[in-house]
Amino acid sequence: MLQQPYKPPTLHSVVIELAAADVGYIPPTLSRALHALVLKWIALGNSEAASIIHASQNSPLSISCLLGNRRPSGTQVGDFFYFRIGILDGSIIESLMSGFEQSETQKLVLANFPFVLRNMYALPGTHHLAGAADYGLLSHPPQVLNDIELQFLSPTSFKQNQGVQTFPLPELVFNSLHRRWNAFAPEQYHLAPMEWNALVSAYELKTHALKMEGGAEIGAQGWVRYRFHEVEAAKMATILANFAFFSGVGRKTSMGMGQTQLAMTSALSQTSKPKQRKIANSR
Repeated sequence: MLQQPYKPPTLHSVVIELAAADVGYIPPTLSRALHALVLKWIALGNSEAASIIHASQNSPLSISCLLGNRRPSGTQVGDFFYFRIGILDGSIIESLMSGFEQSETQKLVLANFPFVLRNMYALPGTHHLAGAADYGLLSHPPQVLNDIELQFLSPTSFKQNQGVQTFPLPELVFNSLHRRWNAFAPEQYHLAPMEWNALVSAYELKTHALKMEGGAEIGAQGWVRYRFHEVEAAKMATILANFAFFSGVGRKTSMGMGQTQLAMTSALSQTSKPKQRKIANSR
């Protein structure tokens, strides 16, 4: 992604904690404001990197919606919020952290609502959503899963035949992940083309609207279990399912959509029936 002699083969998940600095109502979505904030921090650390990301058609960032304590009666001072940044190019992390540190004492306003920065979590173990990985390690999963259950934690949709598809079909999900992997992984870890002859064996999905500045985006939230019968396809799908936590899936992943995670039930059991689970609120 960035023009550097060495591209670290790492991926990162960084969590940013905020606190409300006023009372009132926060807009239902801050997708554009959060995206602009992250690019601002990166620019403070490396202006060239931010310019390249801004101009890119394939962003190395996935950014969640603002999560936290949204009271029906309105936000109160000190209410807790957070969002997550997935980074697919390891050369960006230092610029992001540098920009954050330079901004810690500055006033922060998102869509005309003031916040204060509380913390950044970047190291594995410091927050349940913070973490790091290596393309090389992800390329060699300790266990190949024939049944892969993915949780779609925010509205997820895909481009298909000049339109938008809201059902996460196997070929749409894994082709999306495959393209992003090959766009940012070092060349020695690139994955070969694959025909995804997979079946959807179970699912629990609902469509949700994610309100954005340009209008509502409809997508699916919930979980889907995919079954792979071919060994090579199962291995590649396992690699990409672990990658999904950092990359997101489908459209507008840098604007809050497509937040995705491999369900623990997939890793722990290949035969258990999917349990009904509460899906995290994306707004």
